[in-house]
Amino acid sequence: MTLTRLPGPLARSDDQLTNYTIDGPAHRLLMHPFPRRVRAELAGETLLDTRNGVLVHETGLAPQLYVPEADLRSDLLKATDHSTHCPFKGDASYRSIHVGDRVVENAVWHYADPIETASWLSGYAALYWSAPDRWLDEDDEAVGHLPDPFHRVDVRATSQHVRVLAGQTVVAESDKALLLSETGLPNRYYLPESDIRTELLTATDTRTVCPYKGWASYWTLTVDGRDLADVAWGYQTPLDESARIKGYRSFLHDELTTEVDGQPL
Repeated sequence: MTLTRLPGPLARSDDQLTNYTIDGPAHRLLMHPFPRRVRAELAGETLLDTRNGVLVHETGLAPQLYVPEADLRSDLLKATDHSTHCPFKGDASYRSIHVGDRVVENAVWHYADPIETASWLSGYAALYWSAPDRWLDEDDEAVGHLPDPFHRVDVRATSQHVRVLAGQTVVAESDKALLLSETGLPNRYYLPESDIRTELLTATDTRTVCPYKGWASYWTLTVDGRDLADVAWGYQTPLDESARIKGYRSFLHDELTTEVDGQPL
């Protein structure tokens, strides 16, 4: 998913097929500049506004934005007694956000005296993604988390024959599917709604978010008198970089089989 998750080069496993080894700790940190302006807003106030943010990649974790202390609204922050210890970064101190009647406890943290191997964190602070009402990447709202520049989503048309089956029942069948390849994840086939037996599907209230595709809606499949919950998902208003999958759905469930040119995945 990132440099520090498989199959990234800084992940814990050394089982990758490479002609190099990394001489370093099993738990790895990497910091580099984030290339765009970032803002976070709560209750109509801007909590941070930075053109000098950095992404910190840490083994097994999604990248975390850190910003210079000067780019935070210090007048909206109050120090607390809360602290945590990270063996790879040091002792973290926390501050809560206060905007009018809104309080978000222990939402901002920093390492005032980071350990030597992470000394470059000095002067930076981080904010939990869920703390503000919204984030802006330049002037576009960011969802899920800031996009990782080392993460890709590629959507390609494919003429392979794709079928989705529940037992012997054909749920969807298409020669016009899209193949979506995403860093660190299995390929997913998205089929046009016109090639799906949508009468077997019922929309649910489930929603998930992807910072590269947007908000996903889900459908339950009813077949042979059984309901298979949330077996299909689609992005009805995908983000621009994944716009091609609008009007398409993908399927995944233990009781479903997806065949590509007659071969089960």
